[in-house]
Amino acid sequence: MNEQHATQEAGAGTAALALEGIELGYRQGEARLDVLCGADLIMYPGEIVGLVGPSGAGKSTLLHVAGLLERPDGGTVQVADTDATHLDDRQRTALRRNSIGFVYQFHHLLPEFTARENVMLPQLIAGLDRAEAGRRADELLGFLGLSERTTHRPSELSGGEQQRVAIARAVANAPRLLLADEPTGNLDPTTAEHVFDILMRLVHGTGVAALIATHNLDFARRMDRQVTLREGRVVAL
Repeated sequence: MNEQHATQEAGAGTAALALEGIELGYRQGEARLDVLCGADLIMYPGEIVGLVGPSGAGKSTLLHVAGLLERPDGGTVQVADTDATHLDDRQRTALRRNSIGFVYQFHHLLPEFTARENVMLPQLIAGLDRAEAGRRADELLGFLGLSERTTHRPSELSGGEQQRVAIARAVANAPRLLLADEPTGNLDPTTAEHVFDILMRLVHGTGVAALIATHNLDFARRMDRQVTLREGRVVAL
């Protein structure tokens, strides 16, 4: 691993995410486009890392590899205590469901369900009973300032409220790793600031490791550290 990525003190414990030597490219006609070229990244519990860079640099690709949504052509991917490199699709799905949370620019809430039900759903899929799933959904939504909005459907919520529900849903199963792709990119500046502050409090409060891709350099500078992609490699800023 590159030295700039090993920023935690010795004895920090098991990494929440360890990417080593990640290679990934795509065919474009007769040519090949190499997006990740030996990318390394280590993240530890409670750490918030801002991933910045221009569009097309490979930020979303890196998030997809870290989130087990794409298999790299080479290198190893470890999430929490599990080496995911050679897991089959069923095993990758189980690891993703239990250990990784996702937040996107667009909330992707299920429109026919209430805020509470949207947060309960991933817990029910993971096997939690309805009572416990409901209790945890209420707790998370309350922490995010949505106690009065739990029975509202997405169409009845503001953009910022919808994104806060999406954040609650992403951490409902107590993941070890949270991946966010432009989580405030679809919000006005005031709402984005509010959602960002809440996201930071939630990450630090739960101890999850968070990798957040953003074009907002002010937000990135307020995270624990910042990285970017250059020539397919992760480098510190």
